[in-house]
Amino acid sequence: MAKIAVMGAGSWGTTFAKVLADNPANQVMLWARRDDIADEINTDNRNGDYLPGIALPKTLAASTDVAEVLSGATQVYLSVPSQSLRDNLEEWGSLLPKDAIVVSLMKGVEKDTGLRMSEVIEKVAGVDPSRICVVSGPNLSLEIAAEEPTASVASSVSEETRTAVAEAASNEYFTTFTNKDVIGTEFGGILKNLIAVAIGIVNGVGYGQNTKASIMTRGLAEVTRFAVAYGAKEKTMVGLAGLGDLIATSESSLSRNHKAGEMLGKGYTLREVQRRMAQTAEGLSSVAPILQLAKTKGISMPIVEQVQLVLDGKMNPRDIAPHLTHGADGPIGE
Repeated sequence: MAKIAVMGAGSWGTTFAKVLADNPANQVMLWARRDDIADEINTDNRNGDYLPGIALPKTLAASTDVAEVLSGATQVYLSVPSQSLRDNLEEWGSLLPKDAIVVSLMKGVEKDTGLRMSEVIEKVAGVDPSRICVVSGPNLSLEIAAEEPTASVASSVSEETRTAVAEAASNEYFTTFTNKDVIGTEFGGILKNLIAVAIGIVNGVGYGQNTKASIMTRGLAEVTRFAVAYGAKEKTMVGLAGLGDLIATSESSLSRNHKAGEMLGKGYTLREVQRRMAQTAEGLSSVAPILQLAKTKGISMPIVEQVQLVLDGKMNPRDIAPHLTHGADGPIGE
């Protein structure tokens, strides 16, 4: 039985720990920052703050001791806010088992550097790319925790690594497929958040399905242009990690990015949204670095640009939709 460590006991980290623990081949330990969360998981098999009403597997253990959680782990899953990953790795790096597979469950880019999370793992923790894997897909935490069937993608340059993660992260209600397009899989998870914020904005304003469908369709073309320019495969962007994740995140009230956008559409400022959000909406912090990366490659991203204007308070949310739907239609990439 393989020992697996999951670092981060928020809604997604706890949900993925449940996914892993529901596979009888795994022994799973979850790192929690707070003692009360670890105690609740160990004594009541619950994490009421983040997954209310969900019973966790009795085999799932939790601890606030990083060394205890990481000791002997063959796979380490990272589920912390993207902007804190560097600091976490600098603190934990020496404790990561030398030959462990390191898996990113995060969907963000580092603000100051524009690095994807897999790149931060490689540069900060010194993990070889062959031992790094990213997992992404249409994965809303509460639905998965309730064991509603879904699928995801494990991506690594190493076939052995991605296969090992897919086998560990599959059970009766959760299926993990594989691909080798790390860039596309990772950017799919990052970029769909930005479009979800845009759709949340127009939903908050009160626009209907036609507007939202237009933004989603044009948004897919926009993020695909960006991802392909940075080395992604176009087909990845119409798979689970791209279109699948975009649909789930844009359409669900369970999506933090959709909720954040909706609050912006209702007139809340960015500071008010951030204060009211119980958990991080990664899309909000990814807009600026993605636009900087787009500028570097000369990529037009009108939807994301309009979202930035709303975040900066320079555009009335009601004025966003007419701008978002302008432009020529055509195949993805045009």
